[in-house]
Amino acid sequence: MNAKKRIKPEDQYQLKSVTDPQLSKNGYDCIYIETTMCEEENTYSSHLFYINTNQPAETQQLTYGKGRNLAPRWSPDGSQIAFVSNRNNEVNQIFMLSMNGGEAKQLTNEPNGATNPIWSPDGKRIAFQSTVEKENLPEKNKDKPEPVEIERMKYKSDAKGLWSGDYQHIGVIDIASGEREWLTTGEQDYYLQCWSPDNQSIALLADLATDKDHSFNNDVYILDVGSKQMENMTKGVASFSHVSWSPDGKCLGLIGSKSTYKNASLSKIWTLDVFSGELTCLTEEWDVQVGDYVVADFHQSANASQILWAEDSSSFYFLASDHGNTVLYFGTVEGAMYPALLEERHHIYGVSTGGTIDKAIVAISTPTNPGDLYLLNVTSGEKTRLTNINQAFFEETAVADAEVLQYQSIDGWELQGWLIKPINHETREKYPLIVEIHGGPHTMYANTYVHEFQVLAAEGYAVLYTNPRGSHGYGQAFVDAVRGDYGGKDYEDIMTAVDYVLEYDEGIDRERLGVTGGSYGGFMTNWIVGHTNRFKAAVTQRSISNWISFYGVSDIGYYFTDWQIKGQLNDIEKLWKHSPLAFVERVDTPLLILHSENDLRCPIEQAEQFYIALKHHNKQAKFIRFPQANHELSRSGHPNLRMKRLHYIKNWFNQYI
Repeated sequence: MNAKKRIKPEDQYQLKSVTDPQLSKNGYDCIYIETTMCEEENTYSSHLFYINTNQPAETQQLTYGKGRNLAPRWSPDGSQIAFVSNRNNEVNQIFMLSMNGGEAKQLTNEPNGATNPIWSPDGKRIAFQSTVEKENLPEKNKDKPEPVEIERMKYKSDAKGLWSGDYQHIGVIDIASGEREWLTTGEQDYYLQCWSPDNQSIALLADLATDKDHSFNNDVYILDVGSKQMENMTKGVASFSHVSWSPDGKCLGLIGSKSTYKNASLSKIWTLDVFSGELTCLTEEWDVQVGDYVVADFHQSANASQILWAEDSSSFYFLASDHGNTVLYFGTVEGAMYPALLEERHHIYGVSTGGTIDKAIVAISTPTNPGDLYLLNVTSGEKTRLTNINQAFFEETAVADAEVLQYQSIDGWELQGWLIKPINHETREKYPLIVEIHGGPHTMYANTYVHEFQVLAAEGYAVLYTNPRGSHGYGQAFVDAVRGDYGGKDYEDIMTAVDYVLEYDEGIDRERLGVTGGSYGGFMTNWIVGHTNRFKAAVTQRSISNWISFYGVSDIGYYFTDWQIKGQLNDIEKLWKHSPLAFVERVDTPLLILHSENDLRCPIEQAEQFYIALKHHNKQAKFIRFPQANHELSRSGHPNLRMKRLHYIKNWFNQYI
């Protein structure tokens, strides 16, 4: 029998991603998205697929051609699908497709595109989100660049670049006439959430504070579609997201946080009585993070954040991040919360119920499977596989599983990590180890597929990845423990993991260790090479090196630095104390620096400073700059750059380890 092939970076061109399942109200029709990378066009292709869950062996592709087709949403009667597509140009618009066949019909033609289609319950209208430019802006001419006038602190974002005088607004289009009407206007941002069951109102999110540069709360508003009058329902109690209306129209389900611990605060489930205005936190005492906070490098367009009401209007489903898993939970308005699907190792990154209480479609990834769809019978717990989209690839390609590790920190915290052993490790006497560090820091590694880890395992490396303090999934105290202590106990947690795994697995060559990470993981990689020489090579990605300059150059710098380091510019000593640049003279580890030119989250000047300082002190360093890429390079950047990034990482480790 022929041996299986080993995974390489370019295999991502062959692998398919399945995301955003949407179950119809009839309980058996399901739409989902398949996404692939296109090597020749150097872009992504996403298409809608249909599956009848009563006949899962049969699937039907609904969209074709180039471009991306995303966010499919069933009409209330199940006869039509609204979706987002850039098929006619580079701007996303809303289209509608009949399940009886025929071509998709374009519904919107907004200059800056349209997204987030939401059907009115009577099926006559679709609300959508669009970017609307401020009135009286000068006409843009790409051949005549104009100065950018800035008067706000929130003037750029890693996702959108420099703010150009536009705002997020909500429109609604009449299906029969094709007429569009704006529900919101003015120099404010409004974010569409859901319709009321009686078709009369829309729930939206907005921050209408006068000083938005120092405001970080989104309130929930109810907008009367006819009069366009809005009422603030939450009045600054907390910052909310992901609003969903109960089927009986009496209640809103919300995800929100009082931000007691700034961006390290756990998200909670709330309900809002629409008529009395009573706001209730259902999970106040629950020490679990609501939502999917897993970090990986494979899926795009995953969408599973809001609570999903059942038809009884008193129960619902939601996801929570818990000890390296995302778990599907069942909840009630009385405050009962218990798992609806709890398995030993899985990452649920998509869920849809169609409004029922007895079944759900779940998208699940594991360390050895990028992801597939399953039909869950909630009552019996029985799970039926609906897709196996990468079966052919994995029948001929080897993949390495991950072992879960449990160990203790120096000061007694329970810690979790994973070890992937290299492919065919039993044939080697000793094998090197790469330590991977996630970003955030308030995300978590999990029981999910990460292509980068598989590439390294195929190259003959063991891969250790862990959740040090600051990670989600282990309670409020744990996720908050990193704030004000970057490079302290979090660094010790990672070194403890290394010590533990060297004792746990005698096959690891303790003299051949490497380390890498991105964003916060890049900060920690920079910190590690300035505080220990035990690693033979390191790769720092989209990193932070200097908290003093980060304060003013990052799109989030002025508040993130305060929240995370607990230091302002009047405390230069503290900011410098936590800056890896301060320890550059100690670095003896060969360091590869990977950074995107358009990264506004951790701007490239952070890499430039570290690189120049290293070279000035005659250290072994190499700097790779990725054009036309931002902070999301490893997850959604140009496919060719994603491939080159993986090659740079493995080649650097191959050279020095």
